[in-house]
Amino acid sequence: MKRVGNLFEKIISVENLNLADENARRGKSKNYGVIKHDKNREDNILKLHELLKSGNFRCSEYKIFTIYEPKEREIYQLPYYPDRIVHHAIMNILEPIWCSLFTRDTFSCIKGRGIHGAMNRMVEILKDVDGTKYCLKIDVRKYYPSIDHDILKQIVHKKIKCKRTLNILDNIIDSADGVPIGNYLSQYFANIYLTYFDHWIKEELRIKHYIRYADDMVFFGETKTELQGLLIQINHYFTDILNIEIKHNYQIFPIEKRGVDFVGFVFKHTYHKMRKTIKQNFSRRIKKLNKQKNIDSAEYKHNICGWLGWSKYSRSKHFLKQNINIEI
Repeated sequence: MKRVGNLFEKIISVENLNLADENARRGKSKNYGVIKHDKNREDNILKLHELLKSGNFRCSEYKIFTIYEPKEREIYQLPYYPDRIVHHAIMNILEPIWCSLFTRDTFSCIKGRGIHGAMNRMVEILKDVDGTKYCLKIDVRKYYPSIDHDILKQIVHKKIKCKRTLNILDNIIDSADGVPIGNYLSQYFANIYLTYFDHWIKEELRIKHYIRYADDMVFFGETKTELQGLLIQINHYFTDILNIEIKHNYQIFPIEKRGVDFVGFVFKHTYHKMRKTIKQNFSRRIKKLNKQKNIDSAEYKHNICGWLGWSKYSRSKHFLKQNINIEI
């Protein structure tokens, strides 16, 4: 594999740092860190350029807090300046390089390959009814916290040879145990960690139908026995190569009996619908809105716009007609 060099000067250029600042602040202009940075914005960018150029940049201390929805997780937060700007500056240059590594069936944190892209790919795959009679569904046990730093560095170094860029990346990787949830770079590290596994599945094992969204993976086959054998091989790869574990709740099942719950939808061969929990939350919000007096249609739509996105791409016309009090 051809490795890419001469990246450092592009990353630390004042032009790229300014672009990174613009990207990092989107939707966050009222945040304290952005407001504080803006008091000396030009000077800060120049100081950051010199800090990176001198090789003295080090990851700042994290602020750690816990969230409980949709599940309990520790979130790691870095200061806006300089860290978040640095992360965006790195990704401005590295994103096209790393995205070139991903297979067609890799989704999450890739431009044009979000939930909607994964949904479309699933619909396309399920057109092969005979080849998708059974599904193996797995994810990784405590994925972000369990990512091995040495292995992640080896994977990152496979494609990048610019030493000064690697020094920054290594410092960020070693700044917390595992890969900290909340870092802008973390979602890319998590995706890259499994990218050579994706190629192994598609190119060595020749698995025709497979989709991965972050660490949620679905594999399809004609028989249950076929997927049971695949599960054993995946377990060996995870243990021996990546030092991670399959979560104990893996499933092998016939699609027509229960459907595939993936990226917020439940898929069968001829249709897909919203996941039950998403539909329940949508219903609760609608009931509250329907009880409000004098709410205009614009505010009503604003309060349910996220769920309307889900319903637009699923079998939901009857549900919307029966529950929503305004014209959509």
